[in-house]
Amino acid sequence: MFRGQILALPWDGHLLFLTRFVRLFSYGSLSVTLVFYLTGLGLSEAQTGSLLTLILLGDTAVSFGLTTQADRIGRRRMLLVGAVLMAGAGVTFAFTRNFLLLAVAGTIGVISPSGNEVGPFLSIEQAALSEVVPSRSRTEVFAWYTLTGALATAVGSLSAGLLTQTLEARSVTPLGSERAIVILYGALGLLLAALFSCLSAAAEVHRDPGAPPPKSTALGIGASRPVVMRLSGLFALDAFGGGFVIQSFAAYWFYVRFGVHPAGLGGIFFGANVLAGISALLASRLASRIGLVRTMVFTHLPSNILLIVVPLMPNVRLAIVALLLRFSISQMDVPTRQSYTMAIVRPEERSAAAGITGVARTTGAAIAPIFAGFLFEERALVNLPFIIAGVLKIAYDLLLYRAFVRIRPPEESG
Repeated sequence: MFRGQILALPWDGHLLFLTRFVRLFSYGSLSVTLVFYLTGLGLSEAQTGSLLTLILLGDTAVSFGLTTQADRIGRRRMLLVGAVLMAGAGVTFAFTRNFLLLAVAGTIGVISPSGNEVGPFLSIEQAALSEVVPSRSRTEVFAWYTLTGALATAVGSLSAGLLTQTLEARSVTPLGSERAIVILYGALGLLLAALFSCLSAAAEVHRDPGAPPPKSTALGIGASRPVVMRLSGLFALDAFGGGFVIQSFAAYWFYVRFGVHPAGLGGIFFGANVLAGISALLASRLASRIGLVRTMVFTHLPSNILLIVVPLMPNVRLAIVALLLRFSISQMDVPTRQSYTMAIVRPEERSAAAGITGVARTTGAAIAPIFAGFLFEERALVNLPFIIAGVLKIAYDLLLYRAFVRIRPPEESG
């Protein structure tokens, strides 16, 4: 199946898989060290949480502006803009410790504190991939796309841990070794810009020459607006819960609770992200049997129960086991969620729909870190973010099932 669906992709499909790998590698490497780096610059945990919130809010604004216009102005152009903003943010973070400059660069640029997708990239790439694969293959292609990102995040996390350890063994200060990761992040942003410049016109919207032009709207969506707005509200709730335990804070939790340093954290999150990626592959097969919505909910619920279990573990080994078990099923809803969104909106509204739902997720995730930062300042409350996250995400699962279980994509209705 891999040979039939992935190796047969056209040039643009392979290129989008490559950009996904490069981008998530950079996100994974930065997420392991970012909180350490910012606190090493002299920021408190509360300031760091506030900065992460500003970063995610800025990513939201960038995503909204670029994705809602990508189908009209050009997907390649918007991806190039996002890559340049990513490079600029990385360079600025590497060479200043001024909170105001960091806030401006983080708000305007593209920085990932979570190890997950931020900025306009995912939404536009999903729309482009949906142009070049048949609907019956879309979920499986998205599953491999998710696996590619998970493996890249895992390798990036491990590489960051090993690099900081190697540099510190050569008498580089911890702050200096963490700065090297930030510089690498900026450099990979430039590499992304070079790769996106190679995309062809096949990645753009394909419209029937005889069809009337779509009505222009500020959000880039028309007929799909009701369902996109409902999905956006639910995705925002899910992401708000997840924002309490973004990878940067989860890594920092292992340090605060058990004294695990970046080198060890790199190994932990390498394994976690590998398991997450593998779980995404199982999603397409399960979805073919029980449907996209049921797959999203029935796999996400137990992963969120495990999220609550992690801080209840009495030692680091059991906490790692609980975390790895959680990651082994946590990403099964990702390709199914992405495929479902692309399936139930009009083709010419896909970038905008993915962008709006993505912005909703980023907005939800952006609000939570400021609260998590204050909780981390009170050592007696460091476990609470996991519990809050699990409860909110379980509520999302139940609401999603109730609202969308009867709305089936075309490939499930035939």
